[in-house]
Amino acid sequence: MATVTFKGGPVETAGDLPAVGSAAPDFALCKGDLSTASLKDYAGKNVVLNIFPSVDTPTCASSVKKFNEEAAKLENTVVLCVSEDLPFAQGRFCGAEGIENVETLSSFRSPDFGKTYGTSILSEPLNGLQSRAIVVIDGDGNVKHAEHVAEIADEPNYEAALGAI
Repeated sequence: MATVTFKGGPVETAGDLPAVGSAAPDFALCKGDLSTASLKDYAGKNVVLNIFPSVDTPTCASSVKKFNEEAAKLENTVVLCVSEDLPFAQGRFCGAEGIENVETLSSFRSPDFGKTYGTSILSEPLNGLQSRAIVVIDGDGNVKHAEHVAEIADEPNYEAALGAI
């Protein structure tokens, strides 16, 4: 189990992120139209997994906006913003904010996602949500970059993530 903090207090997660150089685990996440997305759907593309607790918090919203801005500049790359939020809430947020360059995916039906990627929060006050993490996967399905953000309230290292593409 990895330990990160939330506002300075320790928070346990389900484990560690996939190691750089390893094959990225597949997933089954819920799209906005309630269909299922898997890593295989993005084969041949660079994938940035922007994982976070909820789009309804300032830091999470900032990360979606930042990656939306940066994703427009990237070729052969998709940014997937993953949280426990329902697809309807994700869609409402993106519509209100003009978010068009990233895809939102919900893990609400997929408890295995957070266990497999090590991001499920196991302790209060955020028990059941995803911790903040970035995983960059190349077109061959290998992990190029992994950051489990030490303080959930902090933003990830965008430069390192984008530099890994």
